[in-house]
Amino acid sequence: MEDEPNKFIRFMESLFALIDGPVVFFREKIVVPNQKKYPWYHQQFRRVPTIETCDIEDVVCRLEADYQFKRDKMVDEEIVAILRQRYEDCAWENYEDKQLCLDLYKTYEDASEAYFIKYGDLGIKCNVVNAFMKQKHRMIWERRHGPVGSGMNEKFATV
Repeated sequence: MEDEPNKFIRFMESLFALIDGPVVFFREKIVVPNQKKYPWYHQQFRRVPTIETCDIEDVVCRLEADYQFKRDKMVDEEIVAILRQRYEDCAWENYEDKQLCLDLYKTYEDASEAYFIKYGDLGIKCNVVNAFMKQKHRMIWERRHGPVGSGMNEKFATV
């Protein structure tokens, strides 16, 4: 006899079903089938060819590559800003024990270093050609002298 709910519980369940039933029906039969199928809510751009695949005379390809570069730069800036904010929030909440935030700090430092390697020293009017040349010069330097910041190779130190 204890498994049967009393009259009040049955009344409340029927009242809940009376209110919730149309809402669930509307969501399952109208809202969900008509939703867009992608899980993001921002504009998605198709990836365009990078600058090294564009011909010199192909102005449209170069312009699209430049727009793609600027979008990528904005995304990288936001990533670094989010990581910085997460570290600052962690440091604020755990001001007595900074050891809890070391992994966030390491992630932030790695991301900011990668951002500077890619976009640093390009100036305010940076474009994809300047960034590509910076990357090319860095690769040549690393081939001749080793990784940047590790000192110069003995072989090229006197040159």
